[in-house]
Amino acid sequence: MSPAARRRVCAVIAAAAVAVLFSALSAALGALPALAHGFTSTVYVNLVSPRAGHVRTELQLEYDLLVVSAADSEKDDPLFRAGTAAFEAGDAAQQAAALDAHAGSVVAYVTERFGVTAGGTACAPVKDGGFTIGRREGVPYARLTLDYRCPGSADAHEVRSALFAGSEGYVRDSKTIVTYDLDLTSGSTALDAQHRSFSTQQSWFERFWQFFRLGAEHLLGGIDHILFLLALIAGSRRLREIVLAATTFTLAHSVTFVLAALGLVEAPAAFVEPVIALSIAVVAGWHLWRLWRRRSHATDLETAGHGRLGLDRAGWTRLAVVFCFGLVHGLGFAAALGIDQAWSWTLLWSLLVFNVGIEVVQLTIIAAVFPLLALLRHRRPIAGLWTTGAIAAGVSAMGLVWFVQRVLGT
Repeated sequence: MSPAARRRVCAVIAAAAVAVLFSALSAALGALPALAHGFTSTVYVNLVSPRAGHVRTELQLEYDLLVVSAADSEKDDPLFRAGTAAFEAGDAAQQAAALDAHAGSVVAYVTERFGVTAGGTACAPVKDGGFTIGRREGVPYARLTLDYRCPGSADAHEVRSALFAGSEGYVRDSKTIVTYDLDLTSGSTALDAQHRSFSTQQSWFERFWQFFRLGAEHLLGGIDHILFLLALIAGSRRLREIVLAATTFTLAHSVTFVLAALGLVEAPAAFVEPVIALSIAVVAGWHLWRLWRRRSHATDLETAGHGRLGLDRAGWTRLAVVFCFGLVHGLGFAAALGIDQAWSWTLLWSLLVFNVGIEVVQLTIIAAVFPLLALLRHRRPIAGLWTTGAIAAGVSAMGLVWFVQRVLGT
């Protein structure tokens, strides 16, 4: 290949690498207004059958979203005023009282969008007890118990959920995480806009695919996790380094997954989310610091490396930092599935499949980005340093912005 042709190839590679950065930052900036609430919401449902013809259903729904959605759907302005005032006051008792006072509107909203059928016949919902308020991921959640009365006995039940649809205009969409012990079968599943219902007779493959897809979508929709991965890629000089870094990150958040599923570890979102943002800034800033320290000899980083597995002391320290932050990222992943029940083996299986979905997307991103940067570094070391430096600088700045916003709760 002629020198001119090589320059053109390197220019294309640099442009592609920088395009990845700007695409990620554009998505991140587009997500900024949603940091306080999120583009999506998650509903948690548990179904059991205490006796024939009854399906006891406990729903946990994000409180402020439930208030505005039910008030808008049922044209109940007093619910909106009372519920919003209680939310702003941060008083759980006041929040429960607001829902109880307007239970008709709230239950009507929920039961129009969530239902259970037995043998093709709809089960009739009956509210059981009052509302209670708990917290998930740092925000209040309302608990509502419905007793579905089903005609006769059935070999299978079907569950449908269209709660908090994107068409309502408050969130992009919602996911419903369902655990169940019905029809001599226990399991879990995930419902979303593309998959609104499931049957207790669903196959093993269907359940596997739902949580695999949920894990893949969670990583793709979580721009903070993608930027963390880009920071790892930018700071890795050889394939061995990114493989070790990605493996370390995977092991760390897998450990947290299991501990969370066993009910042995728990951390509030007020701690987890700022630390995730800080981890992005630190890992990206690490690469910038090494470039600054070497200055005119920064290209030596491309050939440096010795010791076990080809890593110097800085490389091993970086892996330790990645492992520690990976533990915190794992708490964020586990929160997406509502892992808060001790010894929840049903959810543990689902979580592990969810983790596989995350890893497949993670490896795909590495396979798409790292070879481009590696080729650029090999052909044009200076251009490679500038490109990885630009990526690291942009990612680090974004992480710091998120860290401040999450600490301040804005």
